[in-house]
Amino acid sequence: MRRVQNRMAMFFEICRSLCRLVRSHGWMLATWVIVFQHSASCSAAAPTGLQNPVVFSEYSALATNAELIDRLFRPLLAQRLHTEIAATGQSADAQSVDLAHEHFVLYVPGNIPASGKYGLLVWIAPMDDAVIPPRWFAVLDKYGVICVMAAGSGNAANVFSRRIPLALLGYANVAKAYPIDPARTYIGGLSGGSRVALRIVLGFPDVFDGALLNAGSDMFGSAALSPPKPELFRQFEEGARLVYATGSRDEEHLAMDAHSRESARKLCITDLQTVEMRGRGHELLDTAALDHALAALSAPREADAGRTSCREQRAREIDTQLRRVQALIDAGDKREAQSRLQEVDEHFGGLAAPRSIELERGL
Repeated sequence: MRRVQNRMAMFFEICRSLCRLVRSHGWMLATWVIVFQHSASCSAAAPTGLQNPVVFSEYSALATNAELIDRLFRPLLAQRLHTEIAATGQSADAQSVDLAHEHFVLYVPGNIPASGKYGLLVWIAPMDDAVIPPRWFAVLDKYGVICVMAAGSGNAANVFSRRIPLALLGYANVAKAYPIDPARTYIGGLSGGSRVALRIVLGFPDVFDGALLNAGSDMFGSAALSPPKPELFRQFEEGARLVYATGSRDEEHLAMDAHSRESARKLCITDLQTVEMRGRGHELLDTAALDHALAALSAPREADAGRTSCREQRAREIDTQLRRVQALIDAGDKREAQSRLQEVDEHFGGLAAPRSIELERGL
């Protein structure tokens, strides 16, 4: 039982009883709290401008433990986590966040776009304080994009029990209160928050149309970024756009971005854009970079003529790797077979299932 509890703590830590009081631009938490109540439809009278802090009340099935495991973890690990959660008696529908104790900051452009629907940018900061830079407001107004950010979601917070659920619940509550264009719904972040945003867009391509990666990324086909199940990965391949925006002086993260894009292309992910931040270091997007990034995210998609052949090559490689694992099992070398299978599971994730799962049962 102790082993199970320790494993669970790695991914779903018990939320702190209270979030630290949020201070933004010197405003006290008690200054202004707007509670978003459950409603049957979006209200035309929903408030605009900067709202800080905001308390949301709407939960979403997207943020349940079971949904997070299925979408964010490679299949072999996901199976074990489901088993361990069941052993603790915890409901698969449980949520790790208590919204009554969470606070967000929200900016809504004053004029709704001509289409009648706003764009939405869910932002993940590397620090616990939630601050939407005032210099962003004019750009958000220009594109008709709402921005929402959770407090208490910095790099020190648990990724799976806080940062990802808070981002998803921020999305769900804004989408409940305002008319949102699903084709202009983005996730983004700075530094560590950008890496979390990349995990979210990969696992939730049916929710987010693209990601704005500001000075932070990971390699696809790694333990940190395994492909989800095939239907989700196909949506991601065909519908999601990644925009990388890193300062020209931030050499470490520029190198990480280059590795991220290279690994993406090997998995047939090709809708990759970059935004220059000349003379900048490891820092937040300025006004010009945000403008270019939002323009890149909303630009028309182009068909990828080479995607079919790339997918065929990828399928052949998966088949070859799984056949090697089967051969090792048949030869009685289960230890090596287990090691190879874990590598396949990390690199190809859901694309290798259900065969990878069937092979593990034979070990």
